[in-house]
Formats: sequence, C-alpha cells, structure tokens
Amino acid sequence: MNILAVIPAHNEASAIAVVSGGVKALGHEVLVVDDGSTDATADLAGQAGAVVLSTGQKSGKGNALRLGFDYAVKNGYEAVIALDGDGQHDPGDIKLFLESHARTGASIINGNRMADPRGMPFIRLATNTVMSWIISLICRQHIPDTQCGFRFMTTDVLRNIQLECRDFEIETELLVKASRKGFKITSVPVTTIYRNETSKIKPARDTMRFIRFIIRTLGQK
Repeated sequence: MNILAVIPAHNEASAIAVVSGGVKALGHEVLVVDDGSTDATADLAGQAGAVVLSTGQKSGKGNALRLGFDYAVKNGYEAVIALDGDGQHDPGDIKLFLESHARTGASIINGNRMADPRGMPFIRLATNTVMSWIISLICRQHIPDTQCGFRFMTTDVLRNIQLECRDFEIETELLVKASRKGFKITSVPVTTIYRNETSKIKPARDTMRFIRFIIRTLGQK
C-alpha cells in the first residue's frame, strides 16, 4: 500500500527531525506541512528526508492537514497516516494501524490513548472522555478517543468528504463526515509521550470550538 505520513507542524524544531526520520526509517514517505513556523522546523524536516509544504503564515492545524490531505490525493497515495510533529506520537506504532487495516478493512483507524491514559493531564482526560462519548453517538460507531490526532485513513475517505474546519476540531469533523458517508472506523491503542512543553491545546477555547461544531453538526443532515 502506497502510504504518505502527513505531519502538521508549527515551531516543532525540537522534535520534527526525530519524528520525520522515525517514519522514513519505516519506509514511508513523509510530508511535513509547516504552519507558519518561526524556527527551523522546515529546514530540519527537509534534512530528515521529508517533503515540506508551507502555509506561509500560521493558519491552524485544520488548514495544514487539509493541505497535506490534498497533496496525498493529488499524488496518488492510497492512504494517509496523520501524526503530530511534537514527538507525542511514536512512529513505531504505525505498524499497528497497518495491521488493523489488513485485518478489518476499516477505512479510518483512530489512535486510542484511553487504553492507557497514565500521564494524560486530568482536564484533558475528562474533556476527551465526554467529547468521545458525544461524537460516538453522533457517528453511531464506538470511537474511544475521538480527539487523537494519530490516525490512518484511506484517500477514498478524503475524496468523498469536504473538510472545512481550520483548527483542532478538524479531527472531529473528519470522523463525523466519514461516518455519515458510511465509512467504517475502528481504533488501535497507541503510545503517547508527554513532554514537559506547553500544549498548543487550550481547554477552554477548544471546548467552545467543539461545542460550536457540535451545534452546527446537529443542525445538518
């Protein structure tokens, strides 16, 4: 299977070379979408063997992912692995997604951090539990960790849905829209490496975005 790893990144110079290099070592192509970084993220990603695209200025994770997904579709890849550029996701877990796809045929395979949430900040654990329950109801599929950005999807999914969200809520949008198109979603447990750095996720702000997204979603067929 022809797979592209898509890594959105904003000021991830401390980790992007390790993440990109780790994926390349597994034999997969890597696309880093540099979302307006002001550090050496783009240069270090390129040195690690990644193709680098730039948004030009910071535009949000959703915009960066859409740019990467469009690249994958236009260049004939069969599937995408999306993972973060901050080192929280272990490239070694990619094999779990591929094994699950071969076994189940699922079009989307989501990473599941809730299988072992040790180390996850309490507020994130609580909000993730509630959000995942709500989204699972909307999707009519059990998805234990809807907020995990580490996931596999076939490009058939990407050709059949139109993503619009600009930031972190794109991960929820993708699951909802794919479910409504009839795509099967399953999950695999993944390792999460929590580092002593400030998270780009802001619980209050992102919870409000989530609520607005849910309201819009419930108003759509």
